[in-house]
Amino acid sequence: MTLRTFLWIALAAAALLLSACAPQDTAAPSGEAVDGRPAGEQTSLPAGAPTQRESAPAESPGPPPTPKSALDPNEQPPPGASSEFATDFSLHSVPYREILSGGPPKDGIPAIDDPKFVPVEQADAWLEDREPVIFLQVGEEARAYPIQIFMWHEIVNDTVNGVPVVLTFCPLCNTAIAFERTVDGQVLDFGTTGRLRFSNLVMYDRQTESWWQQATGEAIVGALTGTRLTPLPAAIIAWDEFKQTHPQGQVLSRDTGFTRAYGRNPYAGYDDIANTPFLYRGPQTPGELPPMARVLTIDLNGEAAAYPYETLAQVGAVNDTVGGEAVVVFWQAGTASALDSGSVAGGRDVGSAAAYRRTVAGQTLTFSPGGESAFTDAETGSTWDIIGRALDGPLAGTQLEPVVSINHFWFSWAAFRPETRVYTAP
Repeated sequence: MTLRTFLWIALAAAALLLSACAPQDTAAPSGEAVDGRPAGEQTSLPAGAPTQRESAPAESPGPPPTPKSALDPNEQPPPGASSEFATDFSLHSVPYREILSGGPPKDGIPAIDDPKFVPVEQADAWLEDREPVIFLQVGEEARAYPIQIFMWHEIVNDTVNGVPVVLTFCPLCNTAIAFERTVDGQVLDFGTTGRLRFSNLVMYDRQTESWWQQATGEAIVGALTGTRLTPLPAAIIAWDEFKQTHPQGQVLSRDTGFTRAYGRNPYAGYDDIANTPFLYRGPQTPGELPPMARVLTIDLNGEAAAYPYETLAQVGAVNDTVGGEAVVVFWQAGTASALDSGSVAGGRDVGSAAAYRRTVAGQTLTFSPGGESAFTDAETGSTWDIIGRALDGPLAGTQLEPVVSINHFWFSWAAFRPETRVYTAP
């Protein structure tokens, strides 16, 4: 990590602490103001970062639960945790020494619990075409959640098409993950603990105050230890892609009830491929890829696969089999990195990637890039877009079934799934 980036991150950690102490203003959608955020083994973040430092039954964002037998029964909870939380700290599936403070206290990075939404034409006034958004569709209801808002909140508790969901984003790992938030008939509301494990966001639910690993969706501390949230397919795509494909969709508003510098990236320079992960203390990262390499990951039927963005940018489409199922990974240019420049929209073009099952009506399709922002299947000659819709040809109107696939930096995914197969182009 360069000295410049290190200093940015350190200042960011300080700024996020100030942000955590700032009054909760009802900010207008154009709200600008307070900063704040992270700190790594490295121990400092880009200036202004909010200091803290995301479905088929067979799909999972992470590994099986950690065996409790490996734990030290005399190990104490993380420092300060007992005074902040009403958690049952006698129950945990990971060693407490792996959980670090990211800087802010409990809820110091405030979740959004009452999200407001605006139509596409209104959001278009403050979102730029290449800006990354999290795209989630439940049934016929499609929503876009701008990453510029998650930079300062990390968690949004929402209900989409009648389904209680939680949208999560960990800037230090570049992980945007959506989950159903109903467990055993109880709807959970999530907030930030101010802690990290392997640089990854540790959340808590307000009903039992159990702690949850964002990367895996698993409760690792408290009454619900070992429980897994159900992940939902969600992709990071460009704002322009969402507004073109879902002109009637809804967009998370910047009217959050908080005053934050939405649109600004407090982690400027963090995703440099030569950097070291911030506040990472965990397993040694397997050497197939640099720790900060961007990957799209799939976990199906016990098999994990990672697709490097660098490779995806070269081939455009990957036809693969994961866990015995035929899948395709699409990549297209036109999406900015949220963690590169000082503004979320101004980052370099890293593109978007998304994964789908490639069997339609019993026929397995073989895809290839079919021109700008399009893909073609060899079997029918139909043309498809990045969100898995057939635009024309014999299959026009068909929607590929999305697979739960998650963006990560390689170090983050490998910490939880070191046995992952890394895709290489033939």
